[in-house]
Order: sequence, then C-alpha cells, then structure tokens
Amino acid sequence: MLVAAPVSAPMNFSAKVSSKGDQLANPIVFRSLTGHLIYLTNTHPDITYVVHRLSQYVASPTQAHHQAAFHILRYIKNTPGQGIFLKATSNITLKAYNDSDWVGCPDSRKSTTDYIVYLGDSPISWKSKKQPIVSRSSSKAEYRALAQRVYEIQWLTQFLNELCLPISHPATIKIATNQVFHERTKHIEIKRHLILEKVQ
Repeated sequence: MLVAAPVSAPMNFSAKVSSKGDQLANPIVFRSLTGHLIYLTNTHPDITYVVHRLSQYVASPTQAHHQAAFHILRYIKNTPGQGIFLKATSNITLKAYNDSDWVGCPDSRKSTTDYIVYLGDSPISWKSKKQPIVSRSSSKAEYRALAQRVYEIQWLTQFLNELCLPISHPATIKIATNQVFHERTKHIEIKRHLILEKVQ
C-alpha cells in the first residue's frame, strides 16, 4: 500500500457493504487485516464505524469487503499523525454524541449505533454497534441509542466521582426534553421517560 493513493475518508459512503458479491479465494488475509484494524480503533475512533461494518463479514468476505479494507489503509496513509489528543488544560465536562443509521444494514435491516464520549475536549470512550432488533422508525432507533448513552454517561459519572473528579452535568438532545409526544414517538415512551428522568 506504500504506492497507493491516499483518500480523505475512511469509507466510500455511497457504496453499501453487504454479503452479496464474489467470495474471496483466501479469506485469511482479510480476517488478519480486519483484526489489525480492530486493534487500531483503540487509538483511531474515526475508523470505528467502517471497521465495525467490515468485521461482520469475516466469516465469508467478498472482493468488495477486501477493497473496503484497503480503502481504510489508504485513509490511514493520508492521516498518519491523526489520533487521540488529550489536553492537559481541558475542563472537566462530560459530553457524549451518538447517532444511528436507521435500517442501515442491507442484510438484516438493523440500525447501527455510533457514539463518542468526551471528557472536556478529549475522547475517552467510543463504539459502533448494531442494534439487537429492527427499529420500525428512525425515532425509535435514535431513542434506543440515546438510552444506551444515558447508561454509559451514568456509569462514567459515578466512576469519575469515585476518582474525586466532579463533573458538570451533561446535556442531551432536544427530543429527550420535549414534553409533547408526537405520533411517531408514542411507542417509545418508556425510553423517553428514562432519559428525561436521568436528565432531571
């Protein structure tokens, strides 16, 4: 890959990764490369999502999966110094961001949840994971993701308090504090109340 042209994004987002396609003759190479990339996500949260997507196909990878793995390598070549920067002067505020791609998996139609948690300006926790069941609406997928982040924030808050690092209260997205239910969010009232209770 030393002579390969670098790219500016870890994935070609216009191309959907699925289980259909020509199978690799030697899948061991793909499995080994995917294992290395999974290890690299410990210091490169920017590739977590695409590596998560590719790791779902290690049992029977295709040529398209192999090309997508090479695309990640080309991205890493373009960003050799990129990684986690921990600021010594950062304030002690806990911030979390998450998103879901509604029915993003072309094989199972399950949504994928991605999140990253910052302590001040430094990322301390991140993950990309497929949701266990199919969501019937984008709001439901988002609420599932948000409820999981509430648990994560609650655990991190208790952990930081045990380290004698009191933190500012984290904020949440607007939909969680909306007092009015809309037709599309009625079926997820329990998760909404859980989130609202934790915010309060």
